[in-house]
Amino acid sequence: MSTLQKEQYIELAVGQETCAIRIEEVHEIIKMLSITDIPFSRNEVKGVVNLRGKVVCVMSLRNLLGMSDEPYTRATRIVVVRYRDEFVGLIVDKVNKVTTYGEIHPPSTGQGRGREGVFLGIGQREDQLIGILKLEEILGG
Repeated sequence: MSTLQKEQYIELAVGQETCAIRIEEVHEIIKMLSITDIPFSRNEVKGVVNLRGKVVCVMSLRNLLGMSDEPYTRATRIVVVRYRDEFVGLIVDKVNKVTTYGEIHPPSTGQGRGREGVFLGIGQREDQLIGILKLEEILGG
């Protein structure tokens, strides 16, 4: 059994996709806050929020995964992750649950640097496959 299988994950919904982040990379999950815009920033950077006195950059996971924006709903959350000794907020449509996966498959290495590059692996539970996000790849872009 690989260490990835013993780990816990936070399962997220982004559009019709379900993906997961390793729980140890998640600092906290908060409800949507008012976001201060940063002029001239990349499209996926939505701005900054004040999180108990810390300024945290907030990015759209939809945009980072190549999807277009949708209006925020009551289920929209900001998943605050640790990345290179800083906190970054990722806007997701919904946080589903904390889970583990019985099996984890390596990500497919199909056609070069496509969306597969953003996954650490593919978690499997019954007949459902969930991509486990590689934060380094998504945020390092």
